[in-house]
Amino acid sequence: MTENADTHSTADEVPGVPETELPKMSFLDHLEELRKRLIVVAIAIGVGFVACFKYAPQIYAWVQAPLTKVLPKGDQKLAYTHLTEPFMVYMKVAFFAAIFLVSPIVMWQVWRFISPGLYKRERRYAAPFIIVATLFFLLGGFFGYKVILPSACQFFVETGQKFKQMIKIDEYFSFASTIMLASGAIFETPILIFFLARLGIVTPAFLLKKSKWAIVLSFIIAAFLTPTPDMVNQTLLALPMIALYFLGVGVAYLFAKRYD
Repeated sequence: MTENADTHSTADEVPGVPETELPKMSFLDHLEELRKRLIVVAIAIGVGFVACFKYAPQIYAWVQAPLTKVLPKGDQKLAYTHLTEPFMVYMKVAFFAAIFLVSPIVMWQVWRFISPGLYKRERRYAAPFIIVATLFFLLGGFFGYKVILPSACQFFVETGQKFKQMIKIDEYFSFASTIMLASGAIFETPILIFFLARLGIVTPAFLLKKSKWAIVLSFIIAAFLTPTPDMVNQTLLALPMIALYFLGVGVAYLFAKRYD
């Protein structure tokens, strides 16, 4: 950790002492802080799980919609091969929904973990950080649901149209939830750059210099996440990733560690 990242929680705790001279947090202190934040996140997801489980069938029907829209008429029910499989799928659905439901709490705990590395004047950005990080995660998940998942379902159903379809509920949900969570994570790119800039690992100049590689990497990731071979769908995914990268450059310019 850098000197700024090792400072204690607030300047008010040590009156009269400059921020740069505040007591440092040891490695064990950081681990203890991380443990506290993970416990709060686990409790929040647990509460969200209980709240979402009642609505798991409706949530699953919503997640399943991009697939059922492209299935042949009269053959739109998915299959299961184990007696307990629907119940286990609904548990996974509730857990998946809970992650999105309590994402503001998760972002709040992320902020609480990194805030000791910020100056007192920078801690006023807590609310904007939590709101923006949550919004980007939700937008990413929705982008995966509305853009990537429908095209993926259509491509795979058309590819297998010469065979008898028997799509399992568990396998489809794993496929769909992975796409949505991955999209949510990708949309957090500006937040990741914020962390790296605050730690002094990257600078705006460095990010701009490496932007051509970021563009290439965006298309490579889009090619992996988009199952269809056409460039249109790959470009539809790559362009938001590139835009998020350059948004991250702007974030780095505003929040990069200052050495003067």
